[in-house]
Amino acid sequence: MPGFAASMPGRTRGRSKAWAAAAAGLLAGCASYSPLPLTPTPQLAPSVDRLAHDQPLPAGPLTVAQVTALAVQNNPDLRAFRAQHGVAQAQLIQAGVLPNPLLNMAVLPLLAGVGTTTAWNAALNFNFGALVTYRTHKEAAQKTVQQVDANILWREWQLAGEARLLAVDLIEGQRSVAVLAQSRDLLAARGQRLETALGAGNLTLADAAPYLAARQAAQTLLDDTQRRLLAQRHQLNALLGLAPEAVVPLADTVDLPPLDPAAIERDLPNLPHRRPDLVALQLGYAAQDAKLRTALLSQFPALTLGVQASSDNANVRNGGPTASLGLPIFDRNQGGVAVEQATRVQLHEEYAARLTAAVGEVRARLSEIAATQRQLRQVRADLPIAEQRAARAGAALSTHDIDQRAYVDLVNAWLLRAAQVVGLEQILLEQQVAIATVVGAGLPSIQPPPQEAAR
Repeated sequence: MPGFAASMPGRTRGRSKAWAAAAAGLLAGCASYSPLPLTPTPQLAPSVDRLAHDQPLPAGPLTVAQVTALAVQNNPDLRAFRAQHGVAQAQLIQAGVLPNPLLNMAVLPLLAGVGTTTAWNAALNFNFGALVTYRTHKEAAQKTVQQVDANILWREWQLAGEARLLAVDLIEGQRSVAVLAQSRDLLAARGQRLETALGAGNLTLADAAPYLAARQAAQTLLDDTQRRLLAQRHQLNALLGLAPEAVVPLADTVDLPPLDPAAIERDLPNLPHRRPDLVALQLGYAAQDAKLRTALLSQFPALTLGVQASSDNANVRNGGPTASLGLPIFDRNQGGVAVEQATRVQLHEEYAARLTAAVGEVRARLSEIAATQRQLRQVRADLPIAEQRAARAGAALSTHDIDQRAYVDLVNAWLLRAAQVVGLEQILLEQQVAIATVVGAGLPSIQPPPQEAAR
């Protein structure tokens, strides 16, 4: 049969090409390795203009809002935290993949005996139990991705609040430095004259001591404030991913979202639906609820179906369907169900505790803001009176109507009031930053899927 013999090499080559094509197709769907070396040097920007930014940077000083936007975009820790989204997304992909069918094959050549052919057997099986839990398993992974995204947004809220607070403290701190420098310079000028009088013997040390002590105290307070501002500048640079020596120019005034305590109080019932950490807890609870349902479905016996064929050494062939069913005699997934139920209870209580704390924190901060506003109004009303007294004290000292101690006391009272006004204004701004972070004023919000998180 020359025609048949001639066709055999062609058929063999055809089969080889088919197997090669099938192998290439399988390999094409596989992931490949690519190296990702660690960065050997710290990634600190040398200046503000080297930071990533969506909007063009101004030529002059930065506002609080601009500093906040730069921090959210460039903070190294936040960039690392955002990588959790990729991990959760990969887990979602894995949750949506069904297990592969299992193919078993064996070839048993004849070694001895009366057989005439090579024996073989083959079986193809699939675990249908994976179909029972497929939907709930994937639902849990989807909720986990949404939970991770909500946690990332909450981290952005917290970072924005921290950047706002540092910018406010630096701007208001510069105002404090100006007031303290004024106090120091005033006392220094008077102190120089006192030391001249002491040297000439026209003044006793007892008369000059209170004034000289006040001058030293003013200098010490100014030095402490400047050291604190330097530390805060370094903290802000770290938030922005800047080198410590980089200079962040800041505006002279603070721009914050307007605060409406009445509106915040009215919107308090909506806080669980827009604050990311509360939404994340709701989504975590929903994911856990899906895991519990997965554990309950896993109580059913595992069913594996397939087909099998075989041939023995006598060339006797047989084949047919196969089935494997787990018997729930000892293990009915009692432990798994108990763990998932207990975890759901734990998350339920954690959400209730966080919600209670969040609402309580908002109301407490509103009360603190109202108290600070009352104190600030009173101190502002007292400041002009203290300033007038200090001015009259200066005139009285020049005519020797009061002594040095009385003059120092009146001038210090005025400067203390001025510093107190700046300090209370700074405290009020810090409280506004804190409550803006808690309620998300001027920050993006997130919405949970309707009614799913509460199931």
